[in-house]
Amino acid sequence: MSQTVVVSNENIGLDDIGAFLDSGVKLSLDEASLKRIEANRAYLSQKVQEPDVEIYGVNTGFGSLCDVKISQEEIEQLQHNLIVSHACGQGKPIPKELSRLIVFLKIKNLSFGFSGVRPVLVERLIEMFNKDLIPVIYEQGSLGASGDLVPLAHMSLPLLGMGELWNGNRVCSAEELLGKHSMEPMRLSYKEGLALINGTQFCLAFQLWASHHAERIFRWANLVSAMSLEAFLCSLDPFDADLSKVRNQEGQQEVATAIREICEGSEILQNKYRTVQDPYSFRCIPQVHGASRDAITYCRQIAERELNAVTDNPNVFHTSDKVLSGGNFHAQPLALSLDFLSIALSELASISERRTYQLINGERGLPDYLNKYPGLNSGFMIPQYTAASIVSQNKQLCTPASVDSISSSKGQEDHVSMAANAATKTYRVVNNVYKVLAIELLTAAQALDFRKGVKSSVHIQKLRKAYREVVPFLENDRLLHEDIKASIRFIRKEIF
Repeated sequence: MSQTVVVSNENIGLDDIGAFLDSGVKLSLDEASLKRIEANRAYLSQKVQEPDVEIYGVNTGFGSLCDVKISQEEIEQLQHNLIVSHACGQGKPIPKELSRLIVFLKIKNLSFGFSGVRPVLVERLIEMFNKDLIPVIYEQGSLGASGDLVPLAHMSLPLLGMGELWNGNRVCSAEELLGKHSMEPMRLSYKEGLALINGTQFCLAFQLWASHHAERIFRWANLVSAMSLEAFLCSLDPFDADLSKVRNQEGQQEVATAIREICEGSEILQNKYRTVQDPYSFRCIPQVHGASRDAITYCRQIAERELNAVTDNPNVFHTSDKVLSGGNFHAQPLALSLDFLSIALSELASISERRTYQLINGERGLPDYLNKYPGLNSGFMIPQYTAASIVSQNKQLCTPASVDSISSSKGQEDHVSMAANAATKTYRVVNNVYKVLAIELLTAAQALDFRKGVKSSVHIQKLRKAYREVVPFLENDRLLHEDIKASIRFIRKEIF
């Protein structure tokens, strides 16, 4: 049964975003939004009829051609040309769920009633969303300023009967698929092409998706590290509340509390084997995970602000008789926070790989490579190689995109954010972190199985039991590629 979500100018948050990734969700526009859009359009329609009025992108050219006046007869052609000329995307198509989210975000952006478009344009976008007619959008082309021009042009092409749409998991011609739904191509009116391609919806979709997954990754990083703590017979002293309290960092205190709760009642951690200090990858979990927690929280705040913002240009203020051309399309807030988010998540993988490395080293009563029959079997030697390779790639991906800028459009667009590159590399980092945490889970569970006879905490016992139903103990060498894949699916699906 499909769920209908009403689009309005009411603020929504990250927790609402998961719904729009689901093809079963339908949209409708609330009456108040419809009236605002109508009033905004009526004002702009009157404004463009005034003699000698020049409004950027409405009756002028674009970018460095902003001083070229366009006649009334050519205004519709101008909007059409804008879409087709800007659709220069390259690389792979982005995942369909992200394209769906981009369409929703554009509808949300237009629903505020500051973009000067006709209601029929918003209604057509909603109709396509509801029929799962999702545009094919390519990963390369946006500079993250003047909006995500290139990817949003590809989003807009099907409105004109051009471009490509997803048909299930296949790419097909928009003309062909729209014909099957008896949907005629639209003719864009003044301002509408510009309203469609100006905006930060491409970058924002990636940041919302990444922030959504960051919350899950953070919880799993704590869970898996707690299992590793037990397996390595670590001290819980570094997680004492008093120790974190005097550091005065919120993320650190949250992590220390979470680890104490996960490990509560563990007989293993009441062991007689004690060292003065454990390696940093165990002892400094509150400090490292906590710093990432604080960064994730900040990046979520930036994303949620942008989610409830108007980011096209120019903006039409019908109640105050103003049409203002500015820079709300500049994605610098997203560029910086996407870079920050990728670094924060990468660090969770980096410290995870170090715990994996410690667990296979044959220390604290554990066999070399967690191998029951060494020599004949390699055991867990090579999963750590894989984790190290992925962590190294993350370090390369975490080179900030936001510090780069290449002047474009004859110097008119002389500082750009490169937020789209920050977005697509953050997507890769998120998927990489899942892989590294899955390898630590695989390793920690194997190590913990060598501690039989002493009870884990209730929480870890529950996790271990569920995991062992998916990935069994490694008695002899087998195809660990499949175990890692199953572990990734487990982390991405299960909740503990």
